Amino acid sequence: MYEAGPSAVDAVRALKELARERPDELELFEGFTDAELDGWAVAVPEEVRGVLREIGGLETEDHEYRFGPRGREVFADGCWTLGETDFGEGSLIVGVGAAGWGPVVAVNPWGADPDVTVEAPDFTAWLAGFAERFADGEADRPRGRFSVSATSTVELAEGAGQGESGEHSEGCDRELAALVGRGDPLTDLVDLHGLPGYPCAVDWEPYFSTFHETADTGSSEVQFQIVGEGRALLLRSVVSGDFLGRAVRRHRVPADAARRAVAELRELAAGCPGLVVLDAGCADSVMDGWAVPVPEEVRTVLREIGGVAIAGLPALRLLPGAPEHAVDPELHHMLGGDGSYWPLARIGHGHGHALAQIRIDPATGRWGYVVSVPGDGESLREYPELALLAESLPDLLLTFARLARRAAAGPDFAARMARDTRWLFPNTGEPWPRPAPVCEWAGSADPLLAAATELPDGTHAADLRAVPIPSDLCFYRAAGWPYAARLERLHFAAAGQLAAAVPVPVSVPG
Repeated sequence: MYEAGPSAVDAVRALKELARERPDELELFEGFTDAELDGWAVAVPEEVRGVLREIGGLETEDHEYRFGPRGREVFADGCWTLGETDFGEGSLIVGVGAAGWGPVVAVNPWGADPDVTVEAPDFTAWLAGFAERFADGEADRPRGRFSVSATSTVELAEGAGQGESGEHSEGCDRELAALVGRGDPLTDLVDLHGLPGYPCAVDWEPYFSTFHETADTGSSEVQFQIVGEGRALLLRSVVSGDFLGRAVRRHRVPADAARRAVAELRELAAGCPGLVVLDAGCADSVMDGWAVPVPEEVRTVLREIGGVAIAGLPALRLLPGAPEHAVDPELHHMLGGDGSYWPLARIGHGHGHALAQIRIDPATGRWGYVVSVPGDGESLREYPELALLAESLPDLLLTFARLARRAAAGPDFAARMARDTRWLFPNTGEPWPRPAPVCEWAGSADPLLAAATELPDGTHAADLRAVPIPSDLCFYRAAGWPYAARLERLHFAAAGQLAAAVPVPVSVPG
């Protein structure tokens, strides 16, 4: 089935004969005129025209397929949706690149066993296969007899990145890398060229999970797109109202991130005067007198830059003593106290504000993850939450520099920057890692997780090492977090790699 050979004429003839023989089981829709086909937003190759002039779609007792746009429906994302699968839970799509129509892919991302199957290499082969299955009385969709794996787009993008020598990584696929750009941690790619055979199942699952109950509305979805004129399928998980279900591949932070951040920000300040303004840094002798140790990576930045003001963003004050860094005693206690964090910026949002900060490991002096925590102690105590912004200060600065370069290429620099950094404030639409009761990690072979089990009863925590950046960690959305619980303190292990909410102990009546 689906081997090369059946022509458009053969497929149409077979379907028309089946419709005459079994009119109660198969209905064929009226075809399109060449004038209609010429008016479509995509090219229609002659072989496909041979079908569409004769048949505009078909309907059986179980399925309905439309072979072209009707009414207000349009072609989008490099494909056309032929119809629904599994009673509306999935979609059957066909690529509509200029080189031809194909491949045909069934995408059903829901349920305990998500399914993505490349059913045929092109539209005509799929139609011939459908006619063959219908003639044999097979109502079920074809299941994969072969299989391939989806690949992280970040892995593809960084596999094609240039090393210090300027040479591309060996074994990378330049064409695929060009299709994914920088890559996205929540998007996987399926290479549609050179599949082992058809139908071909894809080893893939969405990044969200409907298990452990949903965090809010349970409105996550999968966006799919065929790119490169049928070369690849992109599967993007939009995590909304559910918790993350599996680890992601993050963008790699360069080993020389601090040096790069300084260089890129200086270049932006020179090229965008008034939009990017840098404050002077400070000497090592000054840093030596601070109450916390300052590692070399951070010193590389602070020797050169003491503050970053980018239009549309809250100002980053990297040196101590700025008014924006003021923290009331209650919040200071909940954040871990002296030596456990380094304030960076006050983030305004509506009537509230948050404090962006670098988490410091008091035991080692390591400066680690950058998080944003609500600045209202009373609100944080009742609704404990935070946003993960970056793996480090240099990582955050590189992100700001990348966004500023993009904003500088168009109008309304400040508005673009503000729109692209709404994630600076907690719970503004980014994915939700699932906070787990620390007792779930009892016996874990992972030292970081095992150590968390020593935290007080009722503590919920999340491993932030393999979640997207940015992410929103909302402890109070966890099913096991009692509605009436109040936060005693936030606990950050390994400079923020694990974040935990320790509740106020419940007093037991005597």
